[in-house]
Amino acid sequence: MARPNARLSSKTMAFVLAGGRGSRLRELTDMRAKPAVYFGGKSRIIDFALSNALNSGIRKMAIATQYKAHSLIRHCQRGWSFFRAERNEYLDILPASQRVSEDKWYVGTADAVTQNIDIIDSYDVEYILILAGDHIYKMDYEVMLEEHVETNADVTVGCLTVPREEASAFGVMDVDDSLRITSFLEKPADPPGMPGDPDKTLASMGIYVFKWSYLRELLLNDAEESESKHDFGGDIIPYIVRNGRAQAHRFTDSCVKHDPSAPAYWRDVGTVDAYWKANIDLTNFTPDLDLWDKNWPIWTYSESVPPAKFIHDEAKRRGTAVSSLVSGGCIISGTEVRNSLLFTMVHTNSYAQLDHSVLLPYVEVGRHARLTKAVVDRGVEIPEGLIVGEDPKEDAKWFRVTDTGVTLITQAMLDARAAAT
Repeated sequence: MARPNARLSSKTMAFVLAGGRGSRLRELTDMRAKPAVYFGGKSRIIDFALSNALNSGIRKMAIATQYKAHSLIRHCQRGWSFFRAERNEYLDILPASQRVSEDKWYVGTADAVTQNIDIIDSYDVEYILILAGDHIYKMDYEVMLEEHVETNADVTVGCLTVPREEASAFGVMDVDDSLRITSFLEKPADPPGMPGDPDKTLASMGIYVFKWSYLRELLLNDAEESESKHDFGGDIIPYIVRNGRAQAHRFTDSCVKHDPSAPAYWRDVGTVDAYWKANIDLTNFTPDLDLWDKNWPIWTYSESVPPAKFIHDEAKRRGTAVSSLVSGGCIISGTEVRNSLLFTMVHTNSYAQLDHSVLLPYVEVGRHARLTKAVVDRGVEIPEGLIVGEDPKEDAKWFRVTDTGVTLITQAMLDARAAAT
């Protein structure tokens, strides 16, 4: 049993919902779930939720997976295998496995927890923290847990403060002066303002704190409701708003920053444009997301690779990188790299140019290729002389070009182009 004066995180389990595809990322999620998509040069998206939990003091975690989970499971096995049961630490991976019936997978976010009640019971925890595994942010969950206990809430909902005109894309909270939630509205046309700040709205982050005994009973009752979608945002939270005490927690109160004056950083990198921008933003002189903070590190699986290497020093054939992130194992051979992010083991060849581009691991760039404002999927071989980002109409014939001009390139697209030409 935890000591009475122990941090609340020591009495808490983090349950990470990581089963979604993330279809708006298009071909980037053809072979992997959204939480397994690469981010920031060496991490996966799920590493942020898991690192937040670990840095907050939580040592009991579970990850519910469903859609194309192999790469996600493999990543967690390789990068998050340091938990030790003899220290009362656990990380369980819980794939949808027809535990209830042969034709029933996880049918909603709440159902993913319901189907694993026996496993959660075995953790012997007092609180459960429900997390989405597909957002980029730094947050001290202990602060939210303390607020949950202090307000005697049945559920505490992590909330972003967003401009009212942008809030229609979220599930939003109508709250009173004490931040008690009086109504939960799913993507309303006219979002409510906040007390004292009518131009801002509280939007749900998909982060919830419950006392486990309370949620357990609620889930069992919900499982018997034939009309329920068995979803936290659609069913569980609205029920508590009507029949219990639901409290809003402002992300700004628990956001971890490298500088007090820095903005509260949270990103849903759920579209190709948002994904590209969040990665490219890391090349800024002082990025809003600090990956160098040793006090709140982002843990991940790191391959054993040699340092990055830059070779050739001739006119128009100089291996250089300016305002860029270049990961281990990369070889920049006579290539000019600007404002770009290169993941592990990217190899580029002479006379190539990369500008505002994101290259996932093991990409090979051929000679004389020029890529501007591109996202290149893992293992792609860019052919010699390929030019992308200078003629959107031509690019759109073979690749996926977004409304803002970001070009997504996969090997299947290049193979189809080669077959047609």
